[in-house]
Amino acid sequence: MADLVLLDRRADGVAVVTLNNPKVNALSQAVLADLHAVARDLIGNPPGAVVVTGGERIFAAGADISEFGGPEEGRGIAEGFHRALDAVAAIPRFVIAAVSGYALGGGCELALACDYRIASERAVFGQPEILLGIIPGGGGTQRLPRVVGASRAKEMMITGRQVRADEALAIGLADEVVAPEALHERALALAAEAARGAVQAQALVKRAVDEGIETDLGAGLGLERRLFEQVFHTEDSRIGVQSFLANGPGKAEFTGR
Repeated sequence: MADLVLLDRRADGVAVVTLNNPKVNALSQAVLADLHAVARDLIGNPPGAVVVTGGERIFAAGADISEFGGPEEGRGIAEGFHRALDAVAAIPRFVIAAVSGYALGGGCELALACDYRIASERAVFGQPEILLGIIPGGGGTQRLPRVVGASRAKEMMITGRQVRADEALAIGLADEVVAPEALHERALALAAEAARGAVQAQALVKRAVDEGIETDLGAGLGLERRLFEQVFHTEDSRIGVQSFLANGPGKAEFTGR
């Protein structure tokens, strides 16, 4: 993979994706192309779990504003963002964003494309595009209200204000807040825990939630019934049930198959 986005597949089954575009981790079209390629690699050959991270001071500062222009450039930038972030969201494993410092604009949208967000105490989130006279174009208008609610998302995007870690936790934009020095250790520990689990079942949980939330309750429950039947085709379902009957809960050693 190119140096703008680093991929490290660890021995514990965790894949670490690191944005590497100094100085501010701007999400240029080149970075987004590399991120898309990395995400497609993780879709085709899934690890046990994924951690997405950036710099210590800036997780990701958003789009590369030097690439902005008129409507034609805007269309291309939005397409690049959607292609890359939709691929991140489609990774069939638990994807954790480890956010240190600023996650603004496209950086916030990248964090929203992950399943779970662990923030450093010095993390700052925001969709400040309105301050440029534009709107979010990397999924923010859709993913942010699904996380924090429509009214809060509108307020954040219409004012462009930034949200610090404590408020992000209170409104659900961050799922955990930890000391800066503990961020990566906590993210890697949670990812390793997931990687040791029944990852095929985890993928079905993710699919049930992500697809079900887009439809009505009846259709979502129908999806759950189909996936519940499907999970019994996995080796891990047999291991888990047999281990529970023999030894009680929480002692199964899953194979990932």
